[in-house]
Amino acid sequence: MNKKRKIYTKTGDKGRTALIGGTRVPKYDSRIEAYGTVDELNSYVGLIRDQNIDNLSKELLLEIQDRLFTLESSLAQDEKSLAHALPGLLAEDVELLEKEIDKMNEQLPELTAFILPGGHPSISYCHVARTVCRRAERLTIRMNEEFPTDTLNIQYLNRLSDYFFVLARKFSHDLGIPESLWKPHV
Repeated sequence: MNKKRKIYTKTGDKGRTALIGGTRVPKYDSRIEAYGTVDELNSYVGLIRDQNIDNLSKELLLEIQDRLFTLESSLAQDEKSLAHALPGLLAEDVELLEKEIDKMNEQLPELTAFILPGGHPSISYCHVARTVCRRAERLTIRMNEEFPTDTLNIQYLNRLSDYFFVLARKFSHDLGIPESLWKPHV
């Protein structure tokens, strides 16, 4: 008889969940907040990838989604699971983002003011991803105070938010949509 595994376990009904390794913690634990926000970011990356954008951007976004799952698993580890070999981010992952940022920036006009998000859904989704990424970075830094994590995790999130900012600018350029510059009323 083929039994399908149910998606619900009922083990979280009292506000606790398990880390990789089995330790049960409150759902508001800093590790849960950090990896949950990375998971939220991953969903926004999927939304960007679903837009009518160039194939190279789609391929890189898929790679970013893979890296975000790797990051989530790293943040979800407890002390017991450290003996298990889990994948981790590499310096090359950060370098890839830097190279892509530099490549896109070469094609873009110089930035002379702050940019107001908007102009097209693809652009706006990039800005949402950028801000969620910044939140994930802040939560990971906070988590790191109590539960140290690989410094590459923080570096990757920092660079990734920059990537989304430049990707939004690239989409503006590609779509021929002028960027809305912030003009403070002083």
